[in-house]
Amino acid sequence: MSTTTTPYPDIFDELKSEVRKAGLLERIPVRGSIEMIAVIISITVALVTAPLWNPVLLGLFMTLVFTRSVFVSHDILHTQYFKSKSLSKKLSYPFSAFILSNSSSWWDYKHNVNHHTYCNIIEKDEDIRALDGAFTPNKGDSPFIKKYKYLIFWGSMFFMFPAFIAQSYSFVIKRKLWGEFTLMLLHWPLIWGTLIYQIGALNTLYVALTMNFVLSPWLAFGFITNHLGCETFDEEEGKKLSWLELQMRTSRSLSGGSFVHWFYGGLNTQIEHHLFPKAPRFNLLKVQKMTKDFAKKHNIPYFETTPIVAYVQINNALKEY
Repeated sequence: MSTTTTPYPDIFDELKSEVRKAGLLERIPVRGSIEMIAVIISITVALVTAPLWNPVLLGLFMTLVFTRSVFVSHDILHTQYFKSKSLSKKLSYPFSAFILSNSSSWWDYKHNVNHHTYCNIIEKDEDIRALDGAFTPNKGDSPFIKKYKYLIFWGSMFFMFPAFIAQSYSFVIKRKLWGEFTLMLLHWPLIWGTLIYQIGALNTLYVALTMNFVLSPWLAFGFITNHLGCETFDEEEGKKLSWLELQMRTSRSLSGGSFVHWFYGGLNTQIEHHLFPKAPRFNLLKVQKMTKDFAKKHNIPYFETTPIVAYVQINNALKEY
């Protein structure tokens, strides 16, 4: 776990100036559009050619497409491709609503507004309150969770995607976002209705099961490395921290090259993503190098581990419940 008592200098503007001067904060509409089109073509090809596939292989391919849809939707909603928030929201729907049956509005509120602004601040960031506050100083005292905490936590990794869908529907219904609700409902006939028509209900079930038990842990094991096992703060403590200090002390980056960056959808450069949420994912490895050099120059702690060590740290934090 990353902890420090050394004050961080409030010099984020200096780093931001360096990153902007390098052109790494500029939007990438062309490259982003190419990735968006590639995802749309890929899901279309999968559905059209479904009878030619082994169901398990089709499930694995669709897992890849769905995973990229998650990352593309995430990046679009951070306005990494286009400056217009309104345009970005609309462009996210094919990926979030149609392909994933997820709510862009829910993700934008939960992730962009709350999580990024109040990262690991216990009262604001609901992600850090998972499992009865197991990863915060405000731990509960549930005998059931104490007994089954490993099974509950690591087992839940295999149900991440259905949980996202359930939270999405709950959000749009409570907020009465009926237009988005309708778009999300179209996912079922467009994706699963087409598959049932193409390959039958049983083979579609094989595809769905394969997808869930590969897609869910892929996403979950990526997301949990970002902040679990990092420092947490209450709201009063958080208000005293600069943007630089809050984001660097509450985030963990992962070491590794291009493959790790692709596999984690850029979330491996979590410190950089939180410092510069609008910086395109394709630029984050370069931003990471600049941030690490900047941190070394100013003697600022930089929290980075390998993926395996991150999971060990998370499990060690879980032990404390």
